[in-house]
Parts: sequence; structure tokens; C-alpha cells
Amino acid sequence: MNIDANDPRLTAYALDEMTTEERVAFEAELECSAAARLEIEEIRHPAALLKKGLQGESPLTLSKEQMQQLTHELEAEKGSTRRRQFRVYVGAALAAAASLFLVLGLMQFRKGEELLWPPAPVPPTVLRSAPGHQPGPLNSPISQPSKPPKNQPKAGSTADLSAQTSLTPAVVVPRNSEQAAYDAMVAPLSIAGSPIAGGLGKGSVGGLPHETAFRQAAVAQRRLDATSSLLTRNEPSLGDWERPPQPLSEKERHVNRFNTEAYDRVVDNPFLQVAQNPLSTFSIDVDTAAYANLRRFLVNGMLPPKDAVRIEEMVNYFSHDYPAPKGKEPFAVQVEVAQAPWKLEHRLVRIGLKGREIALDRRPASNLVFLIDVSGSMQPPNKLPLVKRGLQLLVEKLNENDRVAMVVYAGASGLALPSTSCEQKSRILAALDNLEAGGSTNGGAGIQLAYDTAIANFIKGGTNRVILATDGDFNVGVTNQGDLLRLIEEKARSGVFLSVLGFGMGNYKDSTLEKLADKGNGNYAYVDSINEARKVLVEQMGGTLITIAKDVKIQVEFNPAQVAAYRLLGYENRLLRAEDFNDDTKDAGEIGAGHTVTALYETVPVGKELGLPGVDPLKYQKTAQASTAAQSGELLTVKLRYKEPEGDTSKLLQFPVTDRGNTWTSASHDFKFASAVAAFGMVLRDSPHKGQATLGSVLELAEQGKGADKEGYRAEFIQLVAKARELTEGRRITQ
Repeated sequence: MNIDANDPRLTAYALDEMTTEERVAFEAELECSAAARLEIEEIRHPAALLKKGLQGESPLTLSKEQMQQLTHELEAEKGSTRRRQFRVYVGAALAAAASLFLVLGLMQFRKGEELLWPPAPVPPTVLRSAPGHQPGPLNSPISQPSKPPKNQPKAGSTADLSAQTSLTPAVVVPRNSEQAAYDAMVAPLSIAGSPIAGGLGKGSVGGLPHETAFRQAAVAQRRLDATSSLLTRNEPSLGDWERPPQPLSEKERHVNRFNTEAYDRVVDNPFLQVAQNPLSTFSIDVDTAAYANLRRFLVNGMLPPKDAVRIEEMVNYFSHDYPAPKGKEPFAVQVEVAQAPWKLEHRLVRIGLKGREIALDRRPASNLVFLIDVSGSMQPPNKLPLVKRGLQLLVEKLNENDRVAMVVYAGASGLALPSTSCEQKSRILAALDNLEAGGSTNGGAGIQLAYDTAIANFIKGGTNRVILATDGDFNVGVTNQGDLLRLIEEKARSGVFLSVLGFGMGNYKDSTLEKLADKGNGNYAYVDSINEARKVLVEQMGGTLITIAKDVKIQVEFNPAQVAAYRLLGYENRLLRAEDFNDDTKDAGEIGAGHTVTALYETVPVGKELGLPGVDPLKYQKTAQASTAAQSGELLTVKLRYKEPEGDTSKLLQFPVTDRGNTWTSASHDFKFASAVAAFGMVLRDSPHKGQATLGSVLELAEQGKGADKEGYRAEFIQLVAKARELTEGRRITQ
């Protein structure tokens, strides 16, 4: 089902203006429209920046005479003409004040803030007031909302925080209420007392070049003008949210010197000669964070950093039509070989694993501990508010056999909810709803308490898992990445698995979160929207919660009679030594119920030009001689080792593979689509091995491999590639 881009429900949904019934009905339509989901995220982004930038600002106070004059005009206003005059009067005055505030905002130095565009006011459709604060009549003084209560207990406390962390229900503002429009417009704005950290640099505003600063202010003013249309009785169309007229240059998009997002450096795997390196060994990876994260960049009008692009996580974001296991093994293996679309003289090998499905009504009982970061950095709408909505979706799907506990951490950590049966869902949901953000981030203490809670309520034969939701910005207590990883490794031996959910932007610590999930026998996802939360926690609930095999390793032996060289696409930080394959003490990846895992190898057939540097002949030993098996016609052999979820000894599976000489045009839909995703990653990374791959060829390949696409994720991918193409072309124009 296609949803028109001008459908006013898109704006209403993005800004939380719908009732529960309307939202549920509309979400059913969104499931079938990836284009609409992208539109919603583009609407939410400026609103999130507006709200983030204006949080904590003191309200603009009008004089008594101004209040009386406005009240008199409102009461006297009867005709539509005078109503328009009133709106213009108020809107113009406040827009002028907001403009000055926006320019001053460029000079503010705030940790973790993104200054992609200066903030503008959030469309005032749903207000959440602090305890005890209610919007008063138009002629009453505008009071400063009281300071939100802190929800974190003292260090080491295990007190139930649900009674301490309260927040009044959302106050829905009628769209046709001038009073509500007035309150919503003036309350967040302040041009007095704005802190300015640091002075004006020479030829700059807030440390930015004049041209850049004022260009950003102009873009923000256009967004402010468009946003003000929401204060009228007329329903805005999607076009009211004006996009920047031209893509900003790469320099302008990264002007925020305080962006502290952290990514580990990724160096593309090189081609290796089979004669010297016949074995390729790596740990499987079911993480999907990199794809959702780069989608966030593209939706926000930026190309992602190269090191944020991890090809294996992009490919594994999408499910594939692999056959399910038929025997006792926890997963089945399928291998397909065809031409490499970006270099036709090379061959591409796709290795696919399909985990055994487990019906939700037959899954084991779950002992879950939500470990939630409630530090000050989690205040923006795409952080703690999104965490709460996502985990509420998960709780709704749990049953009476499941238990949920909740640990929160900021400057200190505490037990916000003891382990509670899901027969009391209302209590669990209320505890989630009561969470508020504030304070520093002592993640180490929270991790310790979460694992202690999970172990204390351990269910033998069940699912025992900590679900960590954070932006990864640990800045108090155990902050060193090495110490955090050692802590997680120690706790992983308890039999409690870890899922890591990343949120937010600006200070996002991808590097830390990926490693925590790896060492914690778990999976890692980035949640950029409620739709992604639903995908990870509801649609893929079995894979997220139920581990069917752990320490899964793959080792591929290439036949030197068929393959001269090879390279593994992605998995750069999952590589293992050849001898690690048989070492059961070496940690590897986990696979969940229903998960699909894909690995791609690009191979160079014997006789083709290698273009690789060689090595001198060995002095003390002879080069290995080919065995009789090399003449079998086999291309390679795939070997896998895995352990049962509670086992300590691995099992071995082997699968010989023959190349039937297929061209890429005769390959399956899944092969073509996986190739397109991998090629997209290589282009974004500007990989030296991208061959003839371009964004145009990626689009063509993805269209051919789209297939049935029931969930709409492949259609969304195609739109993202087109978006990246626009950004790339725009960057070339503006440079």
C-alpha cells in the first residue's frame, strides 16, 4: 500500500499527534510503505533538533501591558480576518525573537549537540509538562516549569524507583486552540540569559565562518517559518517542512567540532593468495547496527563516515530466502557462486546460514533485565523517549512465563523495578513510563547490578538476558573501554547473554557498543526510529531473545587448483587465526532463532591476473604440494563449528562447494540483492576493491534483486542509495 507524500497523517504520526487507536491503525499501513517511513524520519529530524536545542531555556516573559493587549484582541476576535491578524502579530514578534535566539544558539558550546542546522521550535502538538505544571489561561503569568525530579538512587541502592520517578501524562494541545498555540510558542523561547561559552573568533560566529553560520541560520529560519504554519487552523502538508534548497557541502555538514561519535577504523580485507593463505577463518556476526546507523546519516542529509560502514552488518540487516534446517542441527547452510557484478572476471561466493525457527508460543521462559541509561545525554527524543516506546512494545509481546527487571544508571545505578512477572504488565509499563534523564553516566556500576539481578533470577533452560539501551557515552566510574570489556567478559561466563541497543547521535559511541555486544555473547542493533525498534524487538523477537547456537565460527579452505586469490567482504573485526577454529576457548558469535547470516567472498580464478605483490621462495621449506583432492573440481570447502547455548564443546560441520559457472544475471534474487548491498558499502567506503561499482550500478542491481520484499526493507534500501547518489552529486556541485 502506498501512502501519498502529502498525507497529513505523516506529520501527525511523526509529531505524536495521533490517538492510540489512530496510531495503531496507521502503523499497520506504514509496515507496507518504506517510502512513508523515510518521510516520517525526515519530518522528525528537524523537530528533534528543535526540541533538543531549546531544552532547558527559560521562557520568554511578556510585559503585563502586552499580555493585556493580546488577551483583549483574542476575546474581541470573532471574524476570520481578525484571527489571521492575531496570528500574524504573535507569530511575527516571536519569530523575530526566535531568530535572534537561533543565531545566539550557534555560539553555544554544548556537549553532544549537533549544529547541522540551528534549532527551531518543535511543532507544538503534544506537550509533556513537569509535575505540578499546567498551562494557565492566556492572561496569566507564564511560570517556569519546575525542575524534573531525579530518578537515580544513591550509589549501591536497590530501592524501587518507580515511586520516585514520576511524570505527568502528556497534555494534548488542540490544533485549533489559539491559547494552546500561544503557550506552546512562547514557553520554549528565550533570548535573555542564554549562556555563551567562549567568544567570537575572528571572522566567525560561534567559531564558525560567517558564511556558514548565516547560511545555517537562513535554513533554520525557513524551517521556523514553515513550522509556524502548524499554529494555524489549516492542516499543513508535507511540503510545509522545507528542506535545504541545496545539499550542504561536506565541510558544512561536519562543522560541529563537538561531535564526539566514535567509530573504530575499518581497513578493507585485502586479496590473499591461496598458495600462501589457503584458510580463511572468522566469527559470524548477526549485528545490524551499521546499516540502521548509516540510514540515519543519509536520512539527515549526510554521507556516513567511512568507518561507520561495516559491510557484513549491512548485508545481514536483510533476511534471505535460505532453506530452514531439517535435521537436529540448529542451522542450515547454503552456498551460491556467480560472477562478481563489479568485476566480471572474478567470482563471488555467497555463504548463507539460516537459524532454526522457534514459534513464540513454544519459546522458553525469559528472565530479562532492562539496563537503561538515564544520564543527561539521553534526554533527546531519539534517545530515552524512544527507548521507552521500544521496550514497551517488547513488554506487550511477553507472556505470563516471562519476567522483567529494570536497572537504571546515571551518576549512580539502582534497581528501578525488581524482577516482575509479566502477569503485571501494567506495573512494568508504568516503571518504563516514569523514567527521566539527568546526570552523568556510570555504566560500569549499572552493568554490575544488571548482571547480579539476572543471575539472582536465573531460569535454567530459559532465556537469561540483559538488554542494554544507551548511547554508549560512559563518563563516570568504569570508563576505560578495556576495563568495560573485561567486565563484560567476566559476566558473560555466568550464562547471561547481552543485547545492546544503541540510540541517538552527536555523542554516539559505536565503537564501545559493538565490542560490548561481542564480548557479552550477544547482538548489537542501532535504533533510529520506532519502526526499527519494532523490527528488532517485535518482528525479530525470537532472534533477539533466543540463542540457538553460540561461538559459531566459519573456516573456508580454498582449492589452489581453482582459486588463485580471495578476499572476504566485511568481517574485518571478526577475523580469527586458523588455529582458533579448533580452539573451544576462543569466543565467537552467536546466532538467534530464525536469524540469517550471510558472508561473501570475492575470488580470482586460476589464470587471471592477480596484480598482487609476491614473496621470495622459502629457504628452509618447500611450497606445499597440491593433494589429489585438488583435482576433484571443488572450488572450496566450508567448515563450521558451533556450541549448544549451554555447551562447552563445539561440533563440526563441512560442506564442499563446486562452481557451476553461473553469470550474475542468472543468479538468484537474494544473490543479486546481497551483491548490491555489499557494492553500496564498498562505494560508501571508497574501497580500493570496488571495481566498476557505482551508485548507479548499485541501484540497477538492487532493483533486479528486490524480489517480493514483503517488509519493504529492500525498497527502503533502494531509496537510500538514491539519496546517497543525490548527496554525492550535490557535494561535487558545491565543492
